[in-house]
Amino acid sequence: MTQYQKRLAPFLENIFDAMDDGVYITDKHGTTLHVNTRYRKLTGLTSEALLGKNVHALKKNGIFDKVVNPEVVETGRPTTSVQVLQGGKRVVLRGFPVFDDANDLALVITLVRDVTLIGQMRDQILHQKELISLYHTQIEHLSAKSAKIDAAHESPQIKQLTELIKRVAGTDATILLLGETGVGKDWFARMAHEHSLRKDNIFLKVDCGSISEHLIESELFGYAPGAFTGASSKGKLGHFEIADKGTLFLDEIGELPLPMQAKLLRVLQDQEVMRVGSSTPKKVDVRIIAATNRDLEAEMKRGNFRSDLFYRLRVAVVDIPPLREGPTMIPGLVNHFLQRYCTKYKKKILCSPEAMTLFKAYGWPGNIRELENSIQSLVVTCEGTEILPKDLPPGMNAAPFQNIKSPSGPLGGGSGKPLKEIMGELEKKVIQQALDHYGSVNKASEVLGINRTTLFRKMREEKEEG
Repeated sequence: MTQYQKRLAPFLENIFDAMDDGVYITDKHGTTLHVNTRYRKLTGLTSEALLGKNVHALKKNGIFDKVVNPEVVETGRPTTSVQVLQGGKRVVLRGFPVFDDANDLALVITLVRDVTLIGQMRDQILHQKELISLYHTQIEHLSAKSAKIDAAHESPQIKQLTELIKRVAGTDATILLLGETGVGKDWFARMAHEHSLRKDNIFLKVDCGSISEHLIESELFGYAPGAFTGASSKGKLGHFEIADKGTLFLDEIGELPLPMQAKLLRVLQDQEVMRVGSSTPKKVDVRIIAATNRDLEAEMKRGNFRSDLFYRLRVAVVDIPPLREGPTMIPGLVNHFLQRYCTKYKKKILCSPEAMTLFKAYGWPGNIRELENSIQSLVVTCEGTEILPKDLPPGMNAAPFQNIKSPSGPLGGGSGKPLKEIMGELEKKVIQQALDHYGSVNKASEVLGINRTTLFRKMREEKEEG
């Protein structure tokens, strides 16, 4: 031993106590020889409870759930592991071999660091990410408030619908919006929220058809801490809890699986939710607005939609007509979308009377959504300052839609069929012609203004009926 080592030897214990990490020293057999002050403070264990005790026995007695000494002794190399103490505190163990002059392993030194705070910070970061995602959603909704349809109020149909929406908005009753894809159900849902007593609170939209059936329960109702593998240790808020005191817009509610329909019924009846993995219900105060493009009465008869939920939702029903049934709405909507996208793209473009005539004559299978997308595209691509017939896409005045007739010749021409049946057959014909013309479900759904899920469902229903 050198003179310097001799000078250091009396102070080794003080040196260990000065370290920020806990220090745990054993011999090669696992017998505890020393623990520093930091380790005792970190674990709450005393020297008397540890010195002279073997780490294998301490693990067997439940003091430790993990030790690294055996692996260090076996491999002769450093190793790292995570240990959870009895109080739930998480520490990182870093074990290092110490060799004697003959290069035989003599001791194992384990440095111990508390990572509980790091785990808490990770959970906080995950929570912050959820909040940021929620805030982004809310910013989109707040931005969408400027997308009102005031410019289209020249239409009697729009005026009648808005008056009905405003009338029921202040009652806090459940609203059910019915209509084809793209008729503007989002608009009217937001309008109802903006004219309700909850307007200063959150408006949260949930697309029931776009969430996986395996995830929809935890998304809607949240989950308790550690409810399943990979679940956050803090648990997660569901959409109902996030929307507490506000409005929850359940779009495409007809796509909701039957088990979730039963849980939704409980929320409507009792105003309480049960998180996944929890046995304690929690009260929520949420106004529900639901929307669907399905015929819920028909779905109910088929057993695809609960009758008790249907009647619970069917309080304030707003049936939004397709654009083809209200061509007087088209000029106001065209001008509204022109103003919006001209402002966005810093352009000045008007619609010529000839183009407007074609807009009014077109069937708009994708409804208002198709009209909006068409105007946006025209604003971006138009060369001049006026939209002319030549600027319109072929679908506006050519196949596959211009020659569509009703299945029995001229619409209502002595077929004796009710309007609903005629429109159903016409819809099938439109879908089949779009599929034949474009040869692609993706392209057909895009042109028709409906999502692929809806198109596949309609194709499946047609096949079953056939």
